[in-house]
Amino acid sequence: MREVPVPATWEEVERLREEIRRHDHLYYVEARPAIADREYDALLQALLAAEAARPEWVAPESPTQRVGGQPAPGFAAVAHSAPMLSLANGYTLEEVREFDARVRKGLGEERIEYVVELKIDGVAVGLRYAGGRLAQGLTRGDGRVGDDITQNLRTVRGLPLVLRRADGAAPPDDLEVRGEVYMLRADFAALNRVREERGEPPFMNPRNLTAGTLKTLDPREVAGRPLRVALYAVVDAARHGRRTQMQALEWMRALGLPVRPEARGARGVEEVEAAIESWRGRYRDLPFDVDGLVIKVDGLAAQQALGATAKSPRWGLAYKFETESAVTQLLDIELQVGRTGVVTPVARLEPVVLLGTTVARATLHNQDEIRRKDLKIGDWVVVEKGGEVIPKVVAVVAERRSGGQREFEMPERCPACGSTLVQEEGEVALRCDGVACPAQTKGKLLHWASRGALDIAGLGEAVVEQLVERGWVGDVAGLYELDAERLAGLERQGKKSAENLAQALEASKTQPLDRVLFGLGMRHVGAALAGALARRFGSYEALAAARGEDLLGVPDVGPVVAGALERYLRDPQAQALWQRLTERGLRPGAPAAAPGGAPWEGLAFVLTGALARRTRTEAAAEIVARGGKVVAAVSKKTHFVVAGEEAGAKLDQARRLGVRVLGEEEFEAGLVDPARLGASAQGAPGDGE
Repeated sequence: MREVPVPATWEEVERLREEIRRHDHLYYVEARPAIADREYDALLQALLAAEAARPEWVAPESPTQRVGGQPAPGFAAVAHSAPMLSLANGYTLEEVREFDARVRKGLGEERIEYVVELKIDGVAVGLRYAGGRLAQGLTRGDGRVGDDITQNLRTVRGLPLVLRRADGAAPPDDLEVRGEVYMLRADFAALNRVREERGEPPFMNPRNLTAGTLKTLDPREVAGRPLRVALYAVVDAARHGRRTQMQALEWMRALGLPVRPEARGARGVEEVEAAIESWRGRYRDLPFDVDGLVIKVDGLAAQQALGATAKSPRWGLAYKFETESAVTQLLDIELQVGRTGVVTPVARLEPVVLLGTTVARATLHNQDEIRRKDLKIGDWVVVEKGGEVIPKVVAVVAERRSGGQREFEMPERCPACGSTLVQEEGEVALRCDGVACPAQTKGKLLHWASRGALDIAGLGEAVVEQLVERGWVGDVAGLYELDAERLAGLERQGKKSAENLAQALEASKTQPLDRVLFGLGMRHVGAALAGALARRFGSYEALAAARGEDLLGVPDVGPVVAGALERYLRDPQAQALWQRLTERGLRPGAPAAAPGGAPWEGLAFVLTGALARRTRTEAAAEIVARGGKVVAAVSKKTHFVVAGEEAGAKLDQARRLGVRVLGEEEFEAGLVDPARLGASAQGAPGDGE
């Protein structure tokens, strides 16, 4: 490895910076590194040494400044210079032909020149360069206003902080471009391996992790995540002398901006269809997630003439690849008992490969769903991945029935503990109410340790799995019999990690009462109700002595909830559990003060779908801390629906009723500055109805 001298002059520093930028571009953009990692590190260390010796030489665009600055207090909302609209979706070739027909009619032409690009499954951003230097980066937000995440985007290695000269000319004084931030699947898998080794739950998928990372307030944490970016548009490209989308892509590439090389021109809809077919069998071979193709009219003047609707440009279409499905045999239906006691039937399938992974199990939800689909053990069934993530059984192949299939009936008793299964009025699910049910133990331990409950750092899935399987812990009280020496005997648990976990367990003994009540996982007791119960009764002992009329005096407690609470509090196993907890030192602190006058006081929220930044339980705790309440169903009296990935019927209901829907970015912005939601209980829909 060549030795890299420390630059002694400003000119040498600039040459070294340019060399490092060139290697960044080769590695992150063109995927063809020219030097080994050690040689690159030597270049960077030489630059760091020069800048340390002469601090006045440090420039914001230096490669050394990608490590991230101090944590930000929040993200400022900034208006986009032009709306960041979403493309309309198409799922069939017929929809592609209909799109082409609309374009041809709108332009009065027989054949259209298109560009077909990959639709990367990432997070959209807008970037502005001033004087050739990165000046600002925004999230999409609501399409008109986004969050300023400039400091986070500066840490993305493949994104140039300084533009190159293109065609012999200096970069424009003002340039705005748009693109997608994403993560390679291999990098995502490596991060999850590290988390599992630490006993932490794995991230859900690359897109969710990317979205959460970009909204992290500490840029130093962002710098440790392997984010990539691909740019696909120049805002007002005609002003910069570009006449087509392909020219705009080539110009961005010449400026040193990261542009994916797969874009291809297509003359007429026939060539568009050919491009779709060429990608259909191979898009999953790419090292990052792609969920379709983007079809754009190539001519920028034609795009301008076609214009846009309120939601989508008329000159583009996002063609989504259909979900892959397969036919396999339903070998058996097994029962799975969750943390809350819900007993869920799960299909055991003859293993089949879907989207590169082997699927051998799929949830069947409940008895009603099994009947609706007319499923029998031994059937041949169609399996697909919903959202290309979660496997599900979608239909029976009735013509392959031989007559030897068996009907399935839900049992009357819990398969894990033998307790009688109950079905509450108005519910489909069967539930085991056995306090000591072993099948519920792991889930209960994880819930007890979660951030919204006792917040025990280091007590993750891998640790809990070992504690239960070794028989060391049978319930949450058993956690407080563990010490650092014993914890160090777990796999992948070093001495320091064991000491930290032991300290976290000790600290959790004095968490506020509302967190303890929530952590116990009592039926119907979410974060909001736990807070109300803690403030009303002040201690667990007072709550345990309460009767129906006392419980009914608590806001949001009706007869069903009061009945469930009484059953729990009178259960001898629950009483024994509380005694063991107190014997082991649990002394809950004073409950959190009532949030009177809080910014979201009186506002009702519904949470639906998977969130990237936090679990729904943690989101609920944040809402309650600001005075709001979390309800289960959407009605005219709901103020906000917070919709994450795979949001379903609740999102549809919100749209039908005109309830305001918050995406995760907008919700997170509201947590930082609650006033940004621009709502109050007095002005909410449905008040007075």
